[in-house]
Amino acid sequence: MVKLAIDIMGGDYAPLEIIKGVELAMDKYADLEVILFGDEKIISEHLPASPRVQIIHCPDKIDMGEKDPIGEIRRNRNTSLVRAFQAVRDKEADGAVTAGPTQGTVAAAHLIIRRIKGMKRVALCPQLPKLGGKNRFLLDVGANTELRSEHLLQLAQYASIYAREVKGIEKPLVGLMNIGSEPGKGREQEKETFELLQNDPNVNFYGNVEGKEIFSTPCDILITDGFTGNMVMKTCEGVAKAVGTFLKEEINTPKKKIGYLLMKDVFKNFKKTMSPDEIGGANLFGVDGIVVKAHGSSDAYAFSNAINQARLAVLGDVVRKMKAIIGSGEGIELD
Repeated sequence: MVKLAIDIMGGDYAPLEIIKGVELAMDKYADLEVILFGDEKIISEHLPASPRVQIIHCPDKIDMGEKDPIGEIRRNRNTSLVRAFQAVRDKEADGAVTAGPTQGTVAAAHLIIRRIKGMKRVALCPQLPKLGGKNRFLLDVGANTELRSEHLLQLAQYASIYAREVKGIEKPLVGLMNIGSEPGKGREQEKETFELLQNDPNVNFYGNVEGKEIFSTPCDILITDGFTGNMVMKTCEGVAKAVGTFLKEEINTPKKKIGYLLMKDVFKNFKKTMSPDEIGGANLFGVDGIVVKAHGSSDAYAFSNAINQARLAVLGDVVRKMKAIIGSGEGIELD
């Protein structure tokens, strides 16, 4: 069985949509057990009792607009997010899922669960929409604005384990985001990272990848610092939204509307492909336990997918396998 700690109070539509998401996941995955952290009365009213469900009453939450998440975590250890992460730290749960604030999630992971020994950075890693024949992982997208080359190597190692063990990609191909595809391009950081990735036995390195190739590259994993990755991810989201707006504005005559009806299934599939709800959220790589940060705007369907993300990461045993790489001496031990 996989046991997950769920932050019921985090997210724009919490707690009701989060509770519905838990119910969807419980119905779909018979190997799933959950510990729910939130308002016990509300949870009990909206979720059928089950021997696979445990409820811990902690109605306090970290607000989405909290300006000092680190201070709030230290001051109030009884929020639903903190209590869920404590369950992972204490090995009462295999992983945690939250739709709460991103910075609060990253801070709580650092302060409570803590990093894997030997890991010097963590990274938020979402899965990009399936275009060009495959899904791709992009990291970091915001946990760190700056990363050294050694940090990027560790993150590439971790993402490779995840892609192999969770997604079944036998030899995941890693690309380094850069301003040119040729070796020697970019800042000193990219040049140093290129050399490390090229010579590491735990990474199947492809080379540099330009921004225009994100959805056409054969790579399964794209590595960059958190500042660049966040910009790339939000640009992709913005372009998808702009395309949808453009199509709505253009379909404004009887002839175009007939064309739309003929292409309706294509547009529907495009919308589904680009929707973040299909993926669920971003994995937080590098902490000593599985953490999935669901989208703040998650509805029940999206949150159920985030729960499955965490479930699959637990089944893939990715944390233990990353520890083995670091412990073998083949991973980079940083000062």
